[in-house]
Amino acid sequence: MTNERRPNERLGELGPVQRAAAWDRLGKNHFDVVVIGAGVVGAGIALDAATRGLEVALVEARDLASGTSSRSSKMFHGGLRYLEQLEFGLVREALHERELSLTTLAPHLVKPLRFLYPLTHRGWERPYVASGLVLYDTMGGAKSVPGQHHVTRSGALRLAPGLRRDALVGGVTYYDTVVDDARHTMTVVRTAAQYGAVIRTSTQVVGFLREADRVVGVKVRDSEDGRTTEVRGHVVINATGVWTDEIQALSRQRGRFHVRASKGVHIVVPRDRIASDTALILRTPTSVLFVIPWGTSHWIVGTTDTDWNLDLAHPAATKADIDYLLDRVNEVLVTPLTHDDIHGVYAGLRPLLAGENDDTSKLSREHAVARIAPGLVAIAGGKYTTYRVMAYDAVDTAARDIPQRVPPTITEKVPLLGADGYFALLNQTPHLAEEYGIHPYRVEHLLNRYGALITDVLDLSAGKPELLQPITEAPSYLRAEAVYAATAEGALHLDDILARRTRISIEYSHRGVACAEEVARLVAPVLGWEEAEIRREIDTYTARVDAEIRSQTQPDDISADALRVAAPEPRPEILEPVRLES
Repeated sequence: MTNERRPNERLGELGPVQRAAAWDRLGKNHFDVVVIGAGVVGAGIALDAATRGLEVALVEARDLASGTSSRSSKMFHGGLRYLEQLEFGLVREALHERELSLTTLAPHLVKPLRFLYPLTHRGWERPYVASGLVLYDTMGGAKSVPGQHHVTRSGALRLAPGLRRDALVGGVTYYDTVVDDARHTMTVVRTAAQYGAVIRTSTQVVGFLREADRVVGVKVRDSEDGRTTEVRGHVVINATGVWTDEIQALSRQRGRFHVRASKGVHIVVPRDRIASDTALILRTPTSVLFVIPWGTSHWIVGTTDTDWNLDLAHPAATKADIDYLLDRVNEVLVTPLTHDDIHGVYAGLRPLLAGENDDTSKLSREHAVARIAPGLVAIAGGKYTTYRVMAYDAVDTAARDIPQRVPPTITEKVPLLGADGYFALLNQTPHLAEEYGIHPYRVEHLLNRYGALITDVLDLSAGKPELLQPITEAPSYLRAEAVYAATAEGALHLDDILARRTRISIEYSHRGVACAEEVARLVAPVLGWEEAEIRREIDTYTARVDAEIRSQTQPDDISADALRVAAPEPRPEILEPVRLES
């Protein structure tokens, strides 16, 4: 093993220096595996392959987790509702993965969360729900968290006094987990980089390289400046989620499956608008509705599940979507939510394996992996929680095209960056607070975002104590966090920082606009922005937020999508799929 491939904490950094070096390596090296797509599945594939000792490149047209993997329900869950669909294997697998991440792989990012399931029917419903939760607990749902617990109506209302008394007859509590999906995906990517994977965002695949009937690499284009280069490898893995069919068409190979996009919309409201000490899971006529605590100051309410056939990069939430969520949650609340209560809205697309049934809520959450052609593998479907399983299935399939012996997966034993030492540092919270002169609650907040990498963030304040001050209009975050996003976490644009490295875009009613200039000027020295670039970043971000807010007043997908698509792109050289080279 060369020194370049030896695990090293500096290799996990994704900053301007690493980005420049990555472009050179993409054009010069021959890789065992080239991964397209930096959502959680592509990130997991890069980590799995790198830890098997393979040479890996990961390219992404936009940002880490810029699609589905930053717009989920923020749960790392077993999929309780899939028991009703008799998908026992999926639930058992997901619960195993949940337990693994909660205890070993990412305890700094994946956190236990208690849910209340309000019962609305007397007699049959309690034993029905209890039997499902017995299965859930037995399959692994209660391994390191409490199992189900039954409460009366009065007991349920003590847990969630914000619920209407006539909205339930009793309740059952159980545990699942919550995660910041974008930060988790980014951390998987950085862990892959730590083990030698070459990572490059804003790097769009615009063509495939072939020798006879074999795919031998891809042609990529820099989404920032338009440069192109060729990346060669033994096997290319298409892990692009809802873009699977588009990339498949670009390869000129017939796919083994198709992917349909299902839109899920969530709203974010202040914590004081719903009085509850527990998360809620509510039945709806077609699916379920989650009310999930987000940080210490918000709730996330979602989700919808509707077919989407428009722009894949910018799914738009409509007024109808938001009204649906408000109507459903208000059916059980003492004090109804209104549009004025909403601080943030986001829409994401689930990549579902297409089937005979037009009801997207019933399409399979299982994943599929196939060798499309010699040197080309595709993977799609699945759910966020089982990303690691999807990853090793993809690499196992790709091994057929790699000349040397490929060892079995070991990611079950590879903690993500920041996991090692996390629990010890939690116990040292008062000492860290005293050392850096910040409040202990701030230390705990940082530990649950960076884990053991917390000192890398705080040490940026050496000689710059102002970086330990909160961002003026987003005081949940330190200025150092914005700088660290650019120096180590691969952020290239304001949108990357405000929407994914932090969650300012959904946690504050100004949606990041009020702090855009402050953040832009903090990262400008790192990213080499002159005054013109600073203004462009601010103007672009502001225009995108404006388009998003206006789209949320539209009555239907087509009109909402038109507003989102018209907004300027942060990445000036990004190409739409119809313009890709073939």
